[in-house]
Amino acid sequence: MSREIKTAILVIGAIALFLFGFSYLKGQDLFSSDNVFYTEFDYNALTLSAPVTIKGNKVGKVEAITYDFETGKTRVSFSVDNRFKFSKNSTIKLYELGLMGGNAITIIPTQDSDFAQNQDFLKSEVEEGLVKSLTSNFSGLSTGLDLTLKKADTLLTGLNMFVKDDSEKGLKSAIAELNKTLKSFRDLSQSINNLIAKDNSKLNLMLSEFEETAKSFKGLSDSLQQANLGQTIAGLDKTLNKLNGVLTGIEEGKGTIGKLMKDEKLYDNFEAAAKELEELLQDIKLHPKRYFRVLSKKEIPYEKPVTEKK
Repeated sequence: MSREIKTAILVIGAIALFLFGFSYLKGQDLFSSDNVFYTEFDYNALTLSAPVTIKGNKVGKVEAITYDFETGKTRVSFSVDNRFKFSKNSTIKLYELGLMGGNAITIIPTQDSDFAQNQDFLKSEVEEGLVKSLTSNFSGLSTGLDLTLKKADTLLTGLNMFVKDDSEKGLKSAIAELNKTLKSFRDLSQSINNLIAKDNSKLNLMLSEFEETAKSFKGLSDSLQQANLGQTIAGLDKTLNKLNGVLTGIEEGKGTIGKLMKDEKLYDNFEAAAKELEELLQDIKLHPKRYFRVLSKKEIPYEKPVTEKK
C-alpha cells in the first residue's frame, strides 16, 4: 500500500470520526434509521434533543427547531423509532415535563390504519395551561425588563445630576475636599519627614537610652530570677508562724507576759509594789538623813508623805 493511499485513508477516517463526534454531541445517531416527522407551534418552548414520548415512554427526540417567516410559527422536526407505528392523523402535543424538567412533545395516536410515513407533517396542540404559562412568562419578562430599564434610567439621571451638581453636596465639591485632604496629608507627611531628618541624632540617642534601660531591666529581672526567693519566703513564713505562736500564747495567758496580761491579781500586786516603791523613793527624797545615818543612832520615825494636791 502506497503512502498516498494511507494518507487518504487517515484523512477520511478523521473526517468520519469528526462527523460522528459532532453528531453525537448534537444528540444525533448517524447509524439510526428513525423516521423524521414535522409539526409546528405558535411559540418556541422546546430545546434540541427534547424527548418525544408515547404514553410516558421515550420513542424519539427533537432534531431541529426553525422559525417559519411565512407563517410566523415555530417549525419542529423530530425523529421517532421506525419500529413504532402510529396513524398520520395522530396529534403531536406540547406539554411540560415538570418544574425543572423543561418541555417535551408526546404523540397522541388514533385508531386509524393509515400509518404516518417518513417526512409527514402532523397536526399539533398545546397542553392546557401551558400557553397561558408561556404568555405570562413573556409578559412577566417584558414587565420586569421595563421596570429594570426605568430603574436604570432613574439611576443614570441621579448620577448625572450628582456629577453636574456644583453645590457642597455635589461630586465636584467632594473631589475638591478630597484633594484638600490629600494635600494636607502630604504636607503633614513632609513635616514629619523633615522633623525626623532634623532630630535624627536625638532620636538615635533616645533609642540607645531606651535600649540600655531595657538591658538594665533585663539584668534586674535575671538577678531576681536567680535569687533564692523561695528560701527567703520560706524563712519569712517560718518567722511569722513563730510570732503567731508567741502571740497565741500571750492571748492564752502563757508565760510572764501572758500571765501579766491575763492574771488580774498579779497585775494588782505589780501595781501595789510600784506604788510602794514610789512612796519609798519620795520618802528618801524628803528625808535622806533617815536612810544615811552615819554617827547618829537615833531612829527617825517614818512619816507618811503628804500627797500634794494638783
